[in-house]
Amino acid sequence: MSNQLVMYEEELQQISNICDVLQRDSNAKAVLVIDKNGQAIAHSGEVEHLDVTSLSSLTAGNVAATGGIASLLAEKEFAGQFHEGEKTNVHISIVGARVILLVLFDERSSLGLVRLRVRKAAAELTQVLEVLVKKSEAGNQPSVFAEITDDDIDNLFND
Repeated sequence: MSNQLVMYEEELQQISNICDVLQRDSNAKAVLVIDKNGQAIAHSGEVEHLDVTSLSSLTAGNVAATGGIASLLAEKEFAGQFHEGEKTNVHISIVGARVILLVLFDERSSLGLVRLRVRKAAAELTQVLEVLVKKSEAGNQPSVFAEITDDDIDNLFND
């Protein structure tokens, strides 16, 4: 099976809801769910001043580099990372070996609260990902892109 996960509308909404709840309950500035290729899947919170595309890509690169360190140390992977900044702290965790959960938080929250809330969100995300994998393998569910026809694409470029 390929590493590429097909995203369906129902699960995308569930992932967005998990982001919203995590952001609220952990009092985080922002929450992002990113695939291991560095594509943002969903986000919540104060993201209007963030370069979500670059942040997602760099976070995935960071996780990949940390995976290299884990290999050198004969570890499977490091499930979580924490970076402490002057204004913003970063908590990164790998969920279901498929996606990266990124939580940005400041003094309004704490690492303990973020870790507690991430544990609950990660369990919920894992369930959604398992459903997605089953749907992807079955291949019988229309993807969010399925309703786009060749005519739609032609019309888009002919305007």
